[in-house]
Amino acid sequence: MRLPLSDTPVLFDRSALRHRRQRARADALFLHEAALDEVQDRLSLVKRVFTDIDIVTPFPAIWQATFPQARIIEDDEVLDLPMGASDLVIHAMTLHQANDPVGQIIQCRRALKPDGLFLCVCLGGQTLHELRATLAQAEIEARGGLSPRIAPMAEIRDLGALLQRAGLALPVADSFALTAAYRDLPHLMQDLRAMGETNILSARDRHFTRRSLFEKANRLYSDHFAQPDQRLPATFEVMCLTGWAPDDSQPKPLRPGSATTRLAEALGTGETKLPD
Repeated sequence: MRLPLSDTPVLFDRSALRHRRQRARADALFLHEAALDEVQDRLSLVKRVFTDIDIVTPFPAIWQATFPQARIIEDDEVLDLPMGASDLVIHAMTLHQANDPVGQIIQCRRALKPDGLFLCVCLGGQTLHELRATLAQAEIEARGGLSPRIAPMAEIRDLGALLQRAGLALPVADSFALTAAYRDLPHLMQDLRAMGETNILSARDRHFTRRSLFEKANRLYSDHFAQPDQRLPATFEVMCLTGWAPDDSQPKPLRPGSATTRLAEALGTGETKLPD
């Protein structure tokens, strides 16, 4: 399926993203493994067997063993998804790196058969909030200003609204947090490079950053966030979005005013009238 590219501003440098992913190590992709576990848990609650599955992922090896029959789709700006051919589309840990997340969800919605399921796992707005705060404070103190270092990520209410904008029925958005602990800031940065999750912002500073800035950030990180064992926590907020392609078989809300039973009766309590 080919859609025209939107006029959305280019937030991310996709060339840099591809380069970062080429250097990623399989043993560092614990976030993608956590996403796989979450998807399996969610699907275990759905009483349906999915036979036409598309998975949008930059790291297919993680998913192929669990979903050997699935079509693996590269996470391009325009997804190579067949129109109306899938009963399940999984968008796996890449929506937070999309220049047009609404367009990504719309493309997945159009790839679904009626009553097909869209399931997305991505990083949310609280991800690396410790690193974001300490780098900002260090840079303000050292340079008197800020440069873009960590990408902005959507909050849960924003992602829930995207599902509705894409035309998905029965939308649900929730999240959970994963916390990893590191010896120091260089250890965290090394792990982010191994994940392919370092800075790909188009507006990022292309000049060499002085070591003193990171040394200051490391001290601030330790002062504000260090655990009792002196290790530094790094939070990753994992968002899970689900929605269904509309179908007549799905439950629908009743028309306002069509209720036949008062709420007080359903709750087994008395009804207190408000004064005029």
